[in-house]
Parts: sequence; C-alpha cells; structure tokens
Amino acid sequence: MADTSRNNTRPRLPASADGATAEVAPADRLARDAALVGDLVTAAADHQRSGGAAPDVAVEDVGAVLGLFEGMRTELDMLETQVVIEARRRGMDWRQIAACQGLRSSQAASQRYQRLVTRLEEIRQGVR
Repeated sequence: MADTSRNNTRPRLPASADGATAEVAPADRLARDAALVGDLVTAAADHQRSGGAAPDVAVEDVGAVLGLFEGMRTELDMLETQVVIEARRRGMDWRQIAACQGLRSSQAASQRYQRLVTRLEEIRQGVR
C-alpha cells in the first residue's frame, strides 16, 4: 500500500519527472525522496525568512511529499534489515550490532531486527 500511495503522489512532484520508480534500488529511491523532502523544507524556510505573502510551495506538493514518508520508512527498514544480515554474515554478534545501533543490549538489537522482518513481511503480504 505504501508503494501505491508513493506512486500516486510522485507524478505531482517536479523532481520526479523521470517517472522510473519500478527498477530503482531502495537506497536510490530513498535518496531521491529525501531530496524532495529537503527541497520542500528549504523552500518553506526560505519563504518564512523572506516574509513573503504567498507560499512558494503548492499545497498539492506538500501533500505529495507527505505521501512519501511511509514508503521511505519501508525503504529504511529494508536497508537496515539487509545491513544487519550482512553484519551477521561477516561475523558481528548481536552485542556489536546493538552498540552500532545505539541500543543497550544484544537482545534489543535482535528484537529490533525481528520487528523489522515482521513488518516487512506484513507489508509484502498486504496485511499493513
């Protein structure tokens, strides 16, 4: 469902004129979407600083950017899961992973990973 809302909002965003979202790597989609969010926030801040009467950003663009966040969360979850899998493959134990993630215990890191995997599986199955 997150991909559907993101795909519906993308055409309204000027920086996504290329329209190619299907074959783009998760990290690349995330970087592109984060840049769009950054552009919106910068435009809004510039508008506030200048004291302008009319907003420089259309309401439709604000709504379109809001529609990106759920997809960005999913992309981050996928990337984090892949990195944890790679860390484990390279011999890192859960205590080391926890320290890198700013968590206090190996159990917390393992539980976080399990929550991510469960969330991604629910999204894949259409439960979320």
